[in-house]
Amino acid sequence: MDSKISKQAKDLIQKYTSNLFKDATLEFYGIKTAKIKELINVELPEVMVKASGMDIVFLLEDNTYLHFEFQTTYNKKDLTRFAAYDLRLFERDGREIITAVIYTSDVKKADTGLKIGSLTYNPVNVMMIDYDGNAIYEELDRKIKDGAELSDLDMLNLIFLPLMKIKGDTPRDELAVNSIKLAQTIKDKNKQDACVAAAYAFAEKYLDDNGRNKIWEVLKMSSMLVNYLEEEFTKHDSSVKTEIAKKLFKEGSTVELIKKVTELPIELIKRLQAEISNE
Repeated sequence: MDSKISKQAKDLIQKYTSNLFKDATLEFYGIKTAKIKELINVELPEVMVKASGMDIVFLLEDNTYLHFEFQTTYNKKDLTRFAAYDLRLFERDGREIITAVIYTSDVKKADTGLKIGSLTYNPVNVMMIDYDGNAIYEELDRKIKDGAELSDLDMLNLIFLPLMKIKGDTPRDELAVNSIKLAQTIKDKNKQDACVAAAYAFAEKYLDDNGRNKIWEVLKMSSMLVNYLEEEFTKHDSSVKTEIAKKLFKEGSTVELIKKVTELPIELIKRLQAEISNE
């Protein structure tokens, strides 16, 4: 599994992320475009922007693209990368592209564009250092505890929260974990699943493998993925479930989660756990 998440689970995350952003506007972050229609998969194998490919691309209601890139540092050469990818995407699909570069609060200043003779490239810079993460977290925490209805902006703030300016020196992967844990307390299950999925989808773009694995440990207990795993396990007989349970143990799943999704006897699950530990 890539970063411990199967292709099917990633597809599920994309579905929930698309549902959350559908019809959303991002003017609060200075991004003025048509409303988002859906999150899309973009694969341009001839252009290697980076190992993980393009960050996130949305199709908008006016048939244009919104391209998100996430940066924890500033390097002017990155603008050349983004411009090259946008040109190839435009060459392939013929759609106009608005690119928004989301700079984490580690970045205090970035150039507004790139000029190389007759070619000019002007993405939208979103500087997360300008957003008070502590105040936004407190407001979200209060609303969720009070059972208040979360607005579209509230849910977007929850997703972007780990990128914002936060007092103290909490590592960004811990901020991402805290954001997902907060999302998991939302009483509305549909909104909870959408926020958890989108928070992971975005965090995967700005964290390293170690950080991604940390939030996977939190994500895999979400109702969204638990329900998905339950559906998958009903398709298999006991012997296949046993093999998959072993694989889940190797990936760090708990006895409780495996019991819930496989419905194997607890004695068998513990025996499998012991076997894995002795390998």
